[in-house]
Amino acid sequence: MLAPRKVKFRKPHRGNRRGMAARGDAVAFGTFGLKALENGWITSRQIEAGRVAIARKVRKFGRMWIRIFPDKAITQKPAETRMGKGKGAPE
Repeated sequence: MLAPRKVKFRKPHRGNRRGMAARGDAVAFGTFGLKALENGWITSRQIEAGRVAIARKVRKFGRMWIRIFPDKAITQKPAETRMGKGKGAPE
């Protein structure tokens, strides 16, 4: 899985998810590309699943450039936990 080596804070704020990407949305390498139609967060597991699916299809003849990186940790509270008691642990 992809993960940053060092981060300043363990639990980052959510921030906003307004609008589409302004940069990095054109195909810079190769001929084909995969683009999201809506804004949102993408996890390292989703990136890895997409990479594996593409790698299976193109086998050893295709080349792949992954130009996104999951540098924001997503926190999640354990199942069946009551409300309150602070923010959940990073997943």
